[in-house]
Amino acid sequence: MTIPSGRVKLLLDTDIGTDIDDAVCLTYLLLNPRCHLLGITTVAGEADRRAMVASAICRSVGREIPIYPGASDPLSGPQRQKSVPQAERLQRWDHASSYPRGEAIEFLRRTISRYPGEIILLTIGPLTNAGLLFTLDPEIPSLLKGLVMMCGQFSGSGSRDSVEPEWNAGGDPQATAIAYQSRVRMHRSIGLDVTRRVTMAPGEFQKAFRGSRAFRPVLDFSEVFFREGHAATFHDPLAAATIFDDTLCRFERGTVEVDVAEGMSCGRTLWTPGDGDSPHEVAVDTEPLRFFQHFRCVIGGAE
Repeated sequence: MTIPSGRVKLLLDTDIGTDIDDAVCLTYLLLNPRCHLLGITTVAGEADRRAMVASAICRSVGREIPIYPGASDPLSGPQRQKSVPQAERLQRWDHASSYPRGEAIEFLRRTISRYPGEIILLTIGPLTNAGLLFTLDPEIPSLLKGLVMMCGQFSGSGSRDSVEPEWNAGGDPQATAIAYQSRVRMHRSIGLDVTRRVTMAPGEFQKAFRGSRAFRPVLDFSEVFFREGHAATFHDPLAAATIFDDTLCRFERGTVEVDVAEGMSCGRTLWTPGDGDSPHEVAVDTEPLRFFQHFRCVIGGAE
């Protein structure tokens, strides 16, 4: 299903401030003329400081987007993201410093109910907020236009052949299970086995965005991230980009179940291919060159 021309109403749920791809994804959405970003909720440890990182990026492009800190602790399992490394650079960037507390789930519920059948919820972190939302109001999934998640791993290491869950899925296994059990008209997962194909080395990343005013805070935050020797993998931007061009990935339909048994495999996503009536849509392939062409077209057109 290719989303037709026009602006797409979207809510973003993010653990921004740990991996740099969340900041890249948010900037992409802010610059995308087809994205009507209605609000941002944050998840994982120090959710309020994550909101500050999101605010700095929004303000760097002259946007005031509603931002609500969400759940800091998972429904199940330990908190693996207790702090926000990139927040150490916040003093360099204008950002809001106070936020409504305890209102993120109600904000999501209220906004989705206001626009039934029109909103895509994009989750690019642990699924705690989504799990709480769908439990609080079981009608909400049916009111979404779509649920798009950077979540899971469906082939290779981390699938049925391994006990290692993907980071977001394993960050809150109970919430992940709730999300996959919820019926949504478009229930799409872009997993680690596909997103790990779109990467840039630190030097390439910094060179690619050095001339972009909009990416200045992202480049600053990326210096913190790159200290650990990571490459920049565009997990979240690829998931977001499929909302505006779903030919960037090849999808198959089937059913995803979540391993919630205690142990190392808790949070593992188990994929069973199916037919057109199956509830879940999973990315099985992507073309990195086409993705980067799309990405540069969006951010270049906004400069």
